[in-house]
Amino acid sequence: MWVHGDLHPANVVVSDGTLSGVVDFGDLFAGDPAWDLAAAWVLLPVGTASRFFDRYAHADEAAIRRARGPAAMKSLFLMLMGQNGDRGLPGGKPHWGPAGRAALDRVLKRV
Repeated sequence: MWVHGDLHPANVVVSDGTLSGVVDFGDLFAGDPAWDLAAAWVLLPVGTASRFFDRYAHADEAAIRRARGPAAMKSLFLMLMGQNGDRGLPGGKPHWGPAGRAALDRVLKRV
């Protein structure tokens, strides 16, 4: 299965609150869909990840369990980018920190 491999807030296009596109396919690879499933906890609001999994063709229970690890890693990455932004470091994004903390909370609470 083809996997985007780099789904995070800067690589999704939202218009009027609705997902309208995905960009940056530089990390595209054939692999485990759990890698992209992990983005559900990072990109979607509380309570919507389970609806996403219900509608995603390859989101069986095993894939969802496997997705938790990459989701936690992606959340920590967002938190680090936020911290770098707070410190004024190049490439830092201060608004990503709170999003990363919220995503990690969703991953740990399984919502």
